Amino acid sequence: MIRTGRSLTLGCLLLLSPLLSAAGGNSLLIPATARCTLNTLPEELPDALRACQQAASQGDLQAAYELGEFHYDGRRAPRDLNKALHWFEQASLKGHALAQHRLGTMFFRGEGVPASNVQAYILLKMSAVNGAEEALDTADRVSAQMRRDELEIAVQVLGQIFRNYLMDLQTVENPR
Repeated sequence: MIRTGRSLTLGCLLLLSPLLSAAGGNSLLIPATARCTLNTLPEELPDALRACQQAASQGDLQAAYELGEFHYDGRRAPRDLNKALHWFEQASLKGHALAQHRLGTMFFRGEGVPASNVQAYILLKMSAVNGAEEALDTADRVSAQMRRDELEIAVQVLGQIFRNYLMDLQTVENPR
């Protein structure tokens, strides 16, 4: 089975992303504590967006998630799935559970990306590990529509992610 495009790239980035970047070295449980606010008066929105983009560009995962939501929902500005996808990916790759959930849902629905049950399932399971319990229900809906070979691929990728995580954790606990 040949996989190309954004779904393969995101899957590879999930496998290759630094695993011990935050939360005391536990990359699977990364808290999102920073925040930016885009719920302002219309005349203040451009400044709020700039501030939020700056925070997100400096690694604020919650700011990246909120920018993704801003562009995804289309309530305060025209909906822009490409920008939403960009910001959700930024937060997702660093373990932001809600960004992973939204991104998984986008892959499931084919919103701004080609639909991919495999990618959706992987992201939703990672989201659940990172604390978004509702992602388990969404992952169950995805798995109910997956072919057996798709589910096997997703489970293999998740297994590799966790094996890499455990190996990195052992290295940190038992440095040579």
